[in-house]
Amino acid sequence: MEHIRATKASYNFIDLFAGAGGLSEGFIQAGFSPVAHVEMNQFAAQTLETRTGYYYLKEHGKLNIYNDYIRGKLPRDEFLKHIPEELLKSVCCETMSDGTLPSLFNTIDELLEQRGIDKVDVIIGGPPCQAYSLVGRAQSSHMEKPMAEDPRNDLYKLYARFLEKYKPKMFVFENVMGILSANSGSTWMKVQEALRSVGYEIECHEQNSKDFGVLQNRRRMIIVGWLRNSCFSYPEFERKEANAIVNDILSDLAPLHPGEQSAEYSTIRFSNYLRETGIRKETDVLTHHCARPNQPRDIEIYKRAIELWSDGHKRLNYNDLPEELKTHKNRKSFLDRFKVIEGDEAYCHTMLAHISKDGHYFIHPDIKQHRSITVREAARIQSFPDDYYFEGPRTAQFVQIGNAVPILMAKGIAEGIAKELSREDADGK
Repeated sequence: MEHIRATKASYNFIDLFAGAGGLSEGFIQAGFSPVAHVEMNQFAAQTLETRTGYYYLKEHGKLNIYNDYIRGKLPRDEFLKHIPEELLKSVCCETMSDGTLPSLFNTIDELLEQRGIDKVDVIIGGPPCQAYSLVGRAQSSHMEKPMAEDPRNDLYKLYARFLEKYKPKMFVFENVMGILSANSGSTWMKVQEALRSVGYEIECHEQNSKDFGVLQNRRRMIIVGWLRNSCFSYPEFERKEANAIVNDILSDLAPLHPGEQSAEYSTIRFSNYLRETGIRKETDVLTHHCARPNQPRDIEIYKRAIELWSDGHKRLNYNDLPEELKTHKNRKSFLDRFKVIEGDEAYCHTMLAHISKDGHYFIHPDIKQHRSITVREAARIQSFPDDYYFEGPRTAQFVQIGNAVPILMAKGIAEGIAKELSREDADGK
């Protein structure tokens, strides 16, 4: 089921700190219906609007309009005219704060009333995680304001306010591994206290995207909560083996040199992995396959890194480069800053939002291409389908992808949540 509107056959959800919609897309693919998305970033919110439009037009047999838009044949304002205003209002581009919560609640209340929904089933989302992340804290000592003072540390309180207001049966709170140890563990204690104080039992377990069929090693903490005294518990997520290698999501895309782009697939044949996961379909339009331009110095380093990887999976150490290729003064940390995507392995290293700054940590494994990966290749590593269109400049697109929950992981989580919710239906409650 891929309906935007809530139906009796599906559970509904509200997505907070929604980003580009990775978690939301997984829930939609698992049969859930979105009520609202709340996201402060303008470009990510526009991506959510575009995806909302995709589902509406697909439901009404008008995907030609969507395809014209992503091909650049239809201006955005014309595209949006084809989408009901009520659906566009479901994407709330707003910074969550004590001051904005009343208006956000009003908007969501109106959406619920318009759709005849009297109960929110699930709230999903994870507050921005830079203040909790291990990498962020490693960099904190070099900053004017340390991470411990970052106001993003307290966004979980706003999440709890949504739980208190809408009393969903369950919630999913996704975050980085470092949330457990942030501020010497005091932040995690406060998060637990806030979530439990509004009426929920919670459990937190590490999950890895590679266990959900994603070709990426990505560890995250998945906190699940359920109403106290209900029949629910932390789901047992189904483990899925991908039976593929990373090159299976790269090989059908046109080879590019730095600065080149292509709007055509290199071959009409594509891997079973892409087909079975729905990442690519026969009718898809290729977008975002545009390679960054690279300096000759970087291209030379990329070639060396690829040669090393091809020679027994060795990694390039920055200090081993000739002096004429070195530009960084820091010779003690981040020595693996040039890293090749593991094309011949079952999964690659974790996709990061840092790819927006440069592509050195995500080098394409083909030495003939000697470049960093494109937005579309990054999206595929995150298991976004090819029909997913990201708004904004390339930098913003990379940030949206790097911060997202991989779609197949989100779908697996959603399926586990749906199985739990169905227990209540089976009990006749």
